Amino acid sequence: MNLNVGTMDRVLRIVAGLILIALAATGTVGWWGWLGVVPLATGLFRFCPAYALLGINTCPMKK
Repeated sequence: MNLNVGTMDRVLRIVAGLILIALAATGTVGWWGWLGVVPLATGLFRFCPAYALLGINTCPMKK
């Protein structure tokens, strides 16, 4: 699995994911807030399947 999520992209995904999960846990937003797990996971693993399908790579590191 090649890394395809860069540093800034990773930070934004983790922050957005945590915010969505926190809002869902407090009942501020509906069930859809739990979808924050997706950007959180892609940020933590530094791999986005959608990026792989589209050929996008924001990670400056080479394998």
